[in-house]
Parts: sequence; structure tokens; C-alpha cells
Amino acid sequence: MLKAIQQQKKYWIAVTIFIVTGTVAIVLEQPLLLALPFLYIIIPIIFSVVIHKIEKIFWLLFITLPLSTELNITPSLGIDFPDELLLMLLTGLFFLSIKFRPNLFPIEVLKHPLFLMIVLQLFWVLVCTFFAVNQLLSIKFFLARIWFIIPFVVLPQFFLQSINQFKKLALSLLIPMSVVVILCLIRHSYYQFSFEGIKNTLSPFFRNHVTYSAMLVCLLAVLWCVRKLTPKTKTYRLWLNWGLVIGFIALFFAYSRGAWAALIIGVFTAIIIHYKMMGKFLIVTTISIAFSVGWLTYNNHYVRFAPDYQHTIFHSELGEHLQSTTSLKDLSNAERFYRWVAGAKMFTQRPFTGFGPNNFYANYKNYTADIFKTYVSDNPEHSTVHNYYLLTAVEQGFIGLLLFYLLLCMMFLHIQRLYNMFKNNFYRTVTLTTGIVISMIAIINSMSDMIETDKIGSLFWLCIGVIIVLDQKLKDEKDSIAL
Repeated sequence: MLKAIQQQKKYWIAVTIFIVTGTVAIVLEQPLLLALPFLYIIIPIIFSVVIHKIEKIFWLLFITLPLSTELNITPSLGIDFPDELLLMLLTGLFFLSIKFRPNLFPIEVLKHPLFLMIVLQLFWVLVCTFFAVNQLLSIKFFLARIWFIIPFVVLPQFFLQSINQFKKLALSLLIPMSVVVILCLIRHSYYQFSFEGIKNTLSPFFRNHVTYSAMLVCLLAVLWCVRKLTPKTKTYRLWLNWGLVIGFIALFFAYSRGAWAALIIGVFTAIIIHYKMMGKFLIVTTISIAFSVGWLTYNNHYVRFAPDYQHTIFHSELGEHLQSTTSLKDLSNAERFYRWVAGAKMFTQRPFTGFGPNNFYANYKNYTADIFKTYVSDNPEHSTVHNYYLLTAVEQGFIGLLLFYLLLCMMFLHIQRLYNMFKNNFYRTVTLTTGIVISMIAIINSMSDMIETDKIGSLFWLCIGVIIVLDQKLKDEKDSIAL
């Protein structure tokens, strides 16, 4: 009876919409308005189909991550296509699902310390937005942060619940990235794999060799994980070995010192986690960073690193590039000092709430020092400070930096605990790989700022989602042993 009444109500609503829109369309001579009654019927059907296909969109997102490109809609508005659209779609569908089924939100996420830290970060971003120089830019930052968190932190709690789904995740990232790597190597061969030629081989998938090498080195860790978990009797293990060889070759010819350093740090991190030394390592690292920053600011010691404007150039050969790096005459490092000094001055100007998220570029040139100026200081790419930690301090103040650093430390400590408590070898290896990827991202972002980008930012937030999943898997393992 109730169902019949609801159906009759929908019928009369549809009839009313048809009569009203038809009348308005005739009066205004706008025939397109006649489509509205059909939209009333079609949209719920489309929504019903899409909402039940959310898992397929989730997996499509990971396939498109290595393949996405920057698409400029207007001179001042760009989007990462199609992955950013998928992020927004998944976020919107999730919130709609929560509206109709409030109990859908996973309780284990709400209670997890990492998620609570993320919520605290979001709250502070809102506070900084209120005091931002340009609030519109900060609001865009806040929204973008949400549509990264929902797909990569929350949705894995639904779609990463089995070993097969973890395997599917790895393949969804590795296969398209393999296609990109092979294509870039073929293109690079036409330039004799030269240091100068790499920047001509990455379009349309990557803006530059830094982003390309950063994602490549992180996914090499994932490929190592897949190989380690593949039995020697499996014939396709040979293909995984070749994949690692090709990946390391591609990493070398990417000519990115940051990615090379990240590879070394990743291996070092695995040793630290294995021998339960992460707590001590984090303490030593924190003290070392504090001492270095203190020394640089004391009596203006940072001035010693001012480049020689006449001799600081970009070298087109790898040997010259590495030599100029060690002698501090490399253009990219010199430009980093230029931005870092500006960032440090900005931080002292607004140490509490900062200039507001996404506000560095619009304000930094008033704080630069001419003695650090280089040939590329006009910054046509609109890039930021080239150090995510400093960028966070500039835009979100000391509290924002502290919250992000605490989040990183909590991630590493969770990884060490999970790795040394798991009995299941599969999840133990996945845990170690996650720790390696986090350490790589952490070191890469000391020389760049990629947490807010689609390629590396996605991997960073995914690592948090994976840690929360693994935490639940460990609880399940303990419960099964107790029984």
C-alpha cells in the first residue's frame, strides 16, 4: 500500500513538472526547457547506476594516475585530467552515500589516530584560511585536500579488504606506469639518452623529470614488493625481474638527484624498520634538523650559500651537472636557496597562521634577497618554495608544520609496530613497502613540494589509507590467534 502511494506521488510530480516546464517553454519560446521532465526521470537512474559502480571508478582512478595530464581550462585555471575529475566524482558519490546511509562511514577510520590527526590538520587549514591573504586560494586548497583524503584514505577501507585487492591495486598502478616508462625510454633513445634530452620525452604524462622520477622510484618499491611476494616457481616472476631492471635503467636516465637519494633512503628505512630503530632515528633526525636551521639563521650564516650569479648556470651534461652540485654552482640548487630565503623571511613575518594555504607564490617575491637571485628567478612555471616542510610553515604557520611533521612521525611508528607484529608474510611485506614509499616521499619533498600534486600526493594519502587497513588486519590476525 505504502509503495503504491509513493509511486502515485512520483507520477503526479512528474506530470506537474511536465505541464509547468512545457508551459514556460512555450511562453518563453525556449524548447530546451522541454528536456527538464526527462532529466527528472533519467538523473535518478544515472545516479543509481553510478553509485553502484563506485568500486570500478575507484580502480579506474589508480589506472589513470600515471597517465593523467595537466589540462589548462583557462590561463589561470588548470586541472589534472582525468584523475582529478575522478577524485571529485568519488568524493561526491561518497558523501551522497553517507547522506542516505549514515552508518556506511567505517568506524575504524573515525577512531584511528592518523585520521584524527588529518581532521586536526583540516581544522587548522580552515583557521589559516580565515587569516589568509587570499582566502579564495585557500578555500580551493581545502576542497582539494578533502577530495584527496576521501578516495585515498577512506575508500580503501571498503575496497582493500583482501589479498587479491592489494594485488589489484599494485597492478593498477604498475601496468600503466610501465607503459609510460617504456614510451619515455624509446623517446629518450632518439636523444641518445642525454641529460638535456629527458625533458623532451615526458609529455603529456609528467610536467618534468622530477615528478616522473619521484613516481617511478616509489612504484619501483611496489614492484619490488610484488616480486618478493611472487613464488620462484611462477613463470611470470621473470617478467617482474625484467621490470625491475628496466625500472632502474629508467630511474638512472631520469637524471634526478632527489629520486636517487630517495632510493638510498628507502633501503636505509627498511633496515631501520626491521631492527626497530625508528623511534631513535626520528629523535636524531629532529635534533639534526633543528640544529641545522638554528645554525643557518644564527648570525646570518645562510648568506655563505649565496650563489655567484655569473657562474651559476644550468649544465646540459650530467658530469658537469653533478660537479656544479657539489660546488653549489648548480642553477636548480641556487634557485632553491633563493626561494628558501624568501620562505624563511615570510615565516618570521607570520609565524602563527602563515600567509594561508596556496598563498606562497602570490606573496614571496616581496621577501626575496637579491644576492640569491638566479637566471630563472622570474619563475614562469609559478612553482613554489621547493621544500614542502618550509612551504607548510609559510602557508600554515608553525602549528601547521608541527601537525604535518607529527603525522609523518606517527606514520613511521605505526609502520614499525605493524611490521614487527604481523605474522602474515603478505601483510608484513606490504607494511614494509608502505614504510619505504613514505620515506621516499618524505625525502623527495625536502627538495620539492609534491604532497598537493596528483602523482605523489595520491601515493602519500594512499599510504595513510593502507596503514589504517593494515591496522585492522593486524587486529583480525590477533583475534584469529586468540580463538
